[in-house]
Formats: sequence, C-alpha cells, structure tokens
Amino acid sequence: MQDDKAPWLVARAAVERLTQGIPVAALGVRSSRTADIARVARSSGHHAIWVDLEHSTMPIDTAALICAAALDLGLAPFARIPEREYGVIGRLLDGGVLGIIAPRVESAEEAQDIVAACRFPPFGHRSAVATLAHFDFQKMPAAQFNRTMNEATVVKILLESPRGIENAEAIAALPGVDIVGIGTNDLTAEMGVEGQFPPSGRAQGSRIRDCGMPAGAKTPGNRRHRRLSLRGGADPAGCGPVPVHRHRQRSSACSGARSRQPGACVAQIITRNHSSKSELDSSREIIPTCRQPF
Repeated sequence: MQDDKAPWLVARAAVERLTQGIPVAALGVRSSRTADIARVARSSGHHAIWVDLEHSTMPIDTAALICAAALDLGLAPFARIPEREYGVIGRLLDGGVLGIIAPRVESAEEAQDIVAACRFPPFGHRSAVATLAHFDFQKMPAAQFNRTMNEATVVKILLESPRGIENAEAIAALPGVDIVGIGTNDLTAEMGVEGQFPPSGRAQGSRIRDCGMPAGAKTPGNRRHRRLSLRGGADPAGCGPVPVHRHRQRSSACSGARSRQPGACVAQIITRNHSSKSELDSSREIIPTCRQPF
C-alpha cells in the first residue's frame, strides 16, 4: 500500500482503498509497548495500525515510536486520542502518526477543533515545524512542507452519542474530515441497550451512511458484510468485526491521481485489537468523506 516515492501518503492511500471498495485490515494496539507490534502487524497482513490512547496508559513517546516503525514498514499509522485532548495531536503527528481518531465528537464545532489541530494554516492551527522523519528530515520550503503534510494527514471522527448522531450530516460535510465512524458500544450504552443494536440503532446507522451519499446513488458491495455490520456482528471467518463504508467521491485524495466523478461505493474494513486478552474491537460504521487534498 506504500508509495516508495511518497511514503508519507500511506494513510491517505488507506482511505483511497476504502473508496475503491477494497478491504483495509487495521491492528488496534493497547497493551504492547515496543515497536515489535508493528512488525507483527505487517507479517500478519495488516495495512494499518492504530494505537489506542483513549483506553490505555501508554505514554505518548511509546505511541509515537510504534507509529514511526509502522510508517517505516509501509503501514498506515493511526492513533486514537483521549477525549477532547487536542494538545496531544500535534505531538503525535510530529512523532510519526499520520491519522488521528477523535472519539465522542458531538458537534461540527468540536469536529472543527480536531481538524484545526491536525492541519497547518490556512486550514488549521497546527504549530509549524522545520522538518520531520516522514521526509527523512529533508529540508523543503515551508509552504510546500505544510501543504504536503496537510494532504498526508487523515482525520477520523467517531460519533458515540445520540447528540453526535443528530449532528452527523454537519460533521461529515466539514472540510478536513476524512472519515466519520460510529462507536456502537458507547452509542448503544447511551441508548439504554448496551451491547445490542436494535431497529432504532440500525436506522441511525443507515442514516449516517446515507449522509455521505449523493441523492439517488446506488451502492455496490457485499450484502453479507452489510447485514453483519448493521447487527454489530463479526465475520464468520474469525477476522473480526466488518463495518461497511460508504463514500462520496469528489476528487482524488492523492497527488498525481486522476479526478473522479461524484459517485458512491462500499468498502469493508477489518479491525483487530491487540491486547493482553486479544480482545476484538467493537464494530464501527464508517463513512470516508474523501475531499480535495489540502
């Protein structure tokens, strides 16, 4: 999945896979504390790794080391930050993370704060830095550097409350948001149906997917995976939960790629967690909202 000429675009390439209906396997990390887990992820066929700082005591430097190793191995490095801890975002991105996962976002204003922390001006307020390991510490003009990193960085917003669901359309439409997902565990808990996905929850999931679709669009895809995701179920093959992704295509997300006409597609993503008990992560509905590169 890595472009040898532009390895810093590996997270953007993961989004591109989703827009094309191609599965993306991501290994979630909570308990590991060495970069060896990145090699385990690659050897087991994963395309991405995501370090969970919301549900672990992992220090930032350890998370950055794991993600930097993943980047060197050609894996897309993501990190889920603690709820509303915007200050840690720049440190993670400077350390080797290319995708930020923000939990429990409930409004477009909160999503905008996440985007602003992830993007250099004029699209945000990320603090300037001369160069990064992403480019092998090569020096480049500041404007080119900022533009390149803005393009490379992926922002994923998690909706985990009824209020977040109510504001899904506004959040998905926000420039700079690349992926919108549903955290079904927290959402169903707040709905009073912990661990279940009743008809009301399924209707909300359908609504969220549709907010990333043009009116009247027909969606190809694997119906079995769609049914499983609507029920919060796991792939019978034992690969873990398989959420369904829908995408509103506006243009290429990677430099040099051809633009596409507006349309829609479905992709599957397989997520696994690596923890001391090898627990599987909860199913999440995800909507890539790929936009013009920054």
